This record gives sequence, C-alpha cells and structure tokens, in this order.
Amino acid sequence: MPKLTKRIVEAAEPKEKAYFIWCSDLPGFGVRVWPSGKRIYYADYRNKSGGRKRMTIGLHGKLMTEEARKLAVITLGDVLRGEDPALDRATRRKSLTVAQLCDDYIAAAEKGLIMGKRQLPKKSSTLGVDRGRINRHIKPLLGSKLVRDITLADVNKFIRDVTTGKTATVVKTKKRGKAVVEGGAGTAARTAGLFGGILSYAVSEGVIAINPARGAKRQADKPRNRRLTPEEYRRLGKALQAADDEGEPEQGITGVWLLALTGCRVSEINGLRLEEIDLSGSCLRLQDSKEGASVRPLGSPATAVIKRHVGKRGSPYLLPAERREGAYGSMPRAIERIMERAKLTGVTAHTLRHSFASVAGDLGFTEITIGAMLGHAAGSVTGNYVHHLDSVLIAAADKVARAIHGYMTCEVGKVVQLPGRRAR
Repeated sequence: MPKLTKRIVEAAEPKEKAYFIWCSDLPGFGVRVWPSGKRIYYADYRNKSGGRKRMTIGLHGKLMTEEARKLAVITLGDVLRGEDPALDRATRRKSLTVAQLCDDYIAAAEKGLIMGKRQLPKKSSTLGVDRGRINRHIKPLLGSKLVRDITLADVNKFIRDVTTGKTATVVKTKKRGKAVVEGGAGTAARTAGLFGGILSYAVSEGVIAINPARGAKRQADKPRNRRLTPEEYRRLGKALQAADDEGEPEQGITGVWLLALTGCRVSEINGLRLEEIDLSGSCLRLQDSKEGASVRPLGSPATAVIKRHVGKRGSPYLLPAERREGAYGSMPRAIERIMERAKLTGVTAHTLRHSFASVAGDLGFTEITIGAMLGHAAGSVTGNYVHHLDSVLIAAADKVARAIHGYMTCEVGKVVQLPGRRAR
C-alpha cells in the first residue's frame, strides 16, 4: 500500500465496481475510484463507541491530493481529541443557515475550490463582487433561513424583493466613502445567479440533495446599448480639457482618455502596470484580465497618451495612487465628475467600451475583429508575442482610435497633441 499521491490517484483505472486506495503514510486517508472515473477522498476512523465512520473529504479535481491529505489530518486529529467529525457535520448540515453556507462558499472560493468562467478559480475581484451581493442582498433577505428549508418559492420571492428594491440602501464604506446599493431586474438576476451557484455548492457538499433555485424565474437584464454620438464625444473631449485646466487629478483624466481610445475595461486601465505596456509592439500585454492573459492592440492616439505618462511618478502602475502605494483608487468618481462636466447622463466606463465597439462596427470591422480588439474570450489574442498577422488588429485599433480621437478633438483623421498637465 503506497503513499497516496496525485500521480497514483490519476493513474488509477476505473473498474466495474468502485474500489479504495488507502494511504500508507496516513492511515485512514484514502480515495475511492468509481466506475465513472470519479475519484473521491475519504477519512476512515472509529468513534468512541468503536463504530466505524467514513467521512467524505472531497472530489479529486476540486481538491488536489495534498489538499485532501491536510483536511484528512484535521479530521483524524479531531477523532484523537474524542470528537466525531461525521456526526458533527451531519448535525451542522441540519442546522446550517444560508448565512453560514455563504461564509463556507466564500472560504472555499478563497482556497481556489470554486470554479468560475473557463473552469478557473474565481479571481479576487470577482470574489469582492460576490461578497457585496451576499452581504447586501442574500444575507439580509435569506441569511437566517435554514438551507434545508429553502424552496423554489423562497428563491422567486427573493428575486422579486431585490427587483423591487427591498434591499436598496446606502452603505458607508470608509471615512468618507459610500456604496449605493440598488435593486432592479439586472441586480436581481445576477444575485440570483450567484445564489444558485451557492446552492449548487451546498448540493456538492451533501447539505441538500436538490438545488431549489432550479426553475427560478429571472428577468432578463436590460441590454446596455448606450453609445456616444460624435457630438457627445466632442463634449467629452471638452470636459477632459476643462478638467485638466482646473487641476483634476491627471490619473482620472488619463484613464478616461484611455478608456475611450482602447475599449478596455475600467479594471484593465486602472490596474495597468508598466510591465504590461509594449509600445514597440503597439499593444498591451495584460497578465490577468477578465478573460485571463490577453494582448490588446493599441492605436496611435492611445499610444501617445501612454507615452506622456509612463514612469512620471516612479510607480509600477501607469495610473498610481495619489497618496499611497498601488494603483489609482478613485477612477469611478473621476469618471462621474468628468461625465457631469460633459453633461452626459448614463455614461459609464462600459458605455465607452460599447461605444468603441460601435465605432468599429460603423467602420466596417467584423465581429471577430472587434472581439479581438476588446479582448472577448472567443476572439482574444493571447500569448507572449504579437505575430505579423496581428498587424491587421493593430491597424484596426489605430483606425478606430483615430476616429474617436477625431470626434473628441474635431480633428478627424489627424492625431493632434492631447491635453497635458501644464507646469504649476
């Protein structure tokens, strides 16, 4: 009987009947190989009365062998202290509240055990959004309910309550910060999707047998079709010039220029590191975008903006924080102020991204080309090098950026000097 390792677990051939492989290094720790090929880790022990108990540790793939071994050590250690982990788990399952389940889900996600898009562990930014939805919608409405008592009717009522704004509030976040929690169909749909995933986790952990969120009726989120017209682009350009003249932080002004000229997501620009900027290759080599590593072509107007700000403050970020280390943290407020100056309502960073794509469509580029410029998963350019074929994308990004730059400065087809911070 060998020490259980990842290699042994994955090399184990499924048979007609399920069988165990036990670890010689940790007695009581083993994996069961099912005919389907599924492999589940267990901890086997005897309780104080001498009865044999077998406790599920987790599914191989969601857990690696060494992670399962550590959990088995904890379980078997509890047995040595006179506890009965399987009984404790069964008792807890019966009394587990939705709030406790949410905490367990987040703890598992932080360990990389919850898969997000593309079957990769959820990113810290995604977990931040999940925590917000849990703390501001799920826990206030369902937190005290027992998980085993949740029904489809409860889930549908939850969706209706979030839609009608029952959880809408203003939350103080810092000394002077606040978060405006809103309801609506979109918020309800996205939060219900998260709650469905949390309940699926409960099924996988044996807390409940069936996910009660299946069949829940969610309203479709309103499509975000807002785009800027050439006249609105011009107002935005004037607002950026006025913001620069009146001493607005240059990080916010630069960030809005780049959002407009690249179609990047706000997180991609706000957290852009100097090492991710390849000016000679006319591209950004994003190490960790929403779709993973991604290469984005840059038009010459965007390159001109970057050149004037690279290394100005000795920070690893293009847009560094004003009074501390790290990236600039006030981009959302900067966007709001600049849009207010421009008298543009309903315009967000996503609007600038959608507008970039719309201008590209107006210029005749295909959806595949537009998707590649925006970094969509289906058309994303990934890898360490931009090959000669990708010069087509660079030319496309340049044409779109020049058009937008022309709208913003009234210099169509010509790259002119963008507003820059004067010496003060």
